[in-house]
Parts: sequence; C-alpha cells; structure tokens
Amino acid sequence: MRVYVPSTPTALAGVHREGGLGPAPVRAYAVFGGLAEWCGTDDAEELEYAATVLAGRMSLRAAVQEGGGKARRVVLAAEVPDGIVSAVPDGGPGAVLVDGTIPVKRIAAVLMDAEDAEADVRAALGVLDAAEAGDAAAEALVEAVEEHELLWFATQELRDLVD
Repeated sequence: MRVYVPSTPTALAGVHREGGLGPAPVRAYAVFGGLAEWCGTDDAEELEYAATVLAGRMSLRAAVQEGGGKARRVVLAAEVPDGIVSAVPDGGPGAVLVDGTIPVKRIAAVLMDAEDAEADVRAALGVLDAAEAGDAAAEALVEAVEEHELLWFATQELRDLVD
C-alpha cells in the first residue's frame, strides 16, 4: 500500500541519517477508510492526490511543533505491506498508522515544496491554529500554501535535499 508520511526538512535529514522512518507507529495518509467518500470520487489518482494534500497539511503541523528550519512542506511516499496499516480512530479521512518502521528502500519518492513556497509556508505556520479553528483569513493563508504543488524527487536525490 502506498502511504504518504508528513515530514519536515529537519526530519528528512534524520531519515537520511538513520536510514528510515520510525519508531513505529508512523502516522501517514493513504487511500484508505473513508477517503473516497470524503472526496466524492473513486478515481485512484485523485484519491492519492488528496492523501498527499492531507499529508502536506500535517507537514505544516509538524513544522509548527518542530520550530525553526526551512519553511517547506515535506511528504514521503512509501510502499508498505497492507497488513501493517490501520485506520487512525477519529483521525480523519485517509489517516493511518503504519505499525513498523519504514526503511529508506521502501520510500518511493520525496515530495517537497520549492524554494518559492517558503514565504507562503512561513505565513501559514503562524496562523495554522487559527485556520483550524475556523478563522477565514488564516484558512486563506493555509490554502495559499496548498496552491503550491509539491515537487517529486527520487530517493537517490535524498542526500542533495538535506545538504
């Protein structure tokens, strides 16, 4: 199963250094649970995109908790066995837990904001709580970030992304 793991530039450096994601359980998003109903589609590509967007939003939350570092969203797309994936109770559409570490060899791609998204990401980091509480102006700043498409990088480029 393909899972989309929210991350940060700092955490990405740790993935490179440690050789994978962990410890278990690893929080991620996938085409799983009520995602199709929530999106109103059964189209696999649209559902994978939705899982990526949800992981990107959680990447913002991780960046707020981490503080400092580059202001960019990072999402890791990984292939894991179906049997180690379970739904997160009350975690929202597509939210899953991976009951195991995810070695780098299982990471299919790194998705990351381009440098030109940093100003929007920085602005969204400061208002994320307000956006989640329903503040329309704050939500507009978060949505501005989501208008930036995440760039795909091969895992062979991981070293270059963390340097």
